[in-house]
Amino acid sequence: MTLISALEDLQETTLRAIAGCLRKLEYVGGLRNQEGTYTHWGLVRVHGERTAEKALAEAHRELLSEVLSTPLRNLEQDAAESSELAGVPAKLYLERLTGRSSQLLPTNPGAGSARHLSSVLHALSSLLPHQTPGASPPA
Repeated sequence: MTLISALEDLQETTLRAIAGCLRKLEYVGGLRNQEGTYTHWGLVRVHGERTAEKALAEAHRELLSEVLSTPLRNLEQDAAESSELAGVPAKLYLERLTGRSSQLLPTNPGAGSARHLSSVLHALSSLLPHQTPGASPPA
């Protein structure tokens, strides 16, 4: 039996099953309660509460960084796929993310991260009305 870290376990099992960096960020952000602590029953059971908490916080920071460093063209496709999986139009999906942006941010996200995320979500939302149905973005 190979022992893996709690972060590797989270990435290789739970997060691998979730498509798209926006959905992953939304998922991990949703695991954090009002007090700012994360809860994931399976991870806590296998790795312990403190270790699971550290892994979830690290994954949250990494996912935010991934979203903020992904080109808008790729995030546009991610948003389309994520909204389809959520069963809502892309514009509504992005509005929901924007409304939950504070939950999408990890604790102490770094200078400018909140503003950067807000800008990215706004830009994605602004791009949507300019698309014609069935048209793919230019290469």
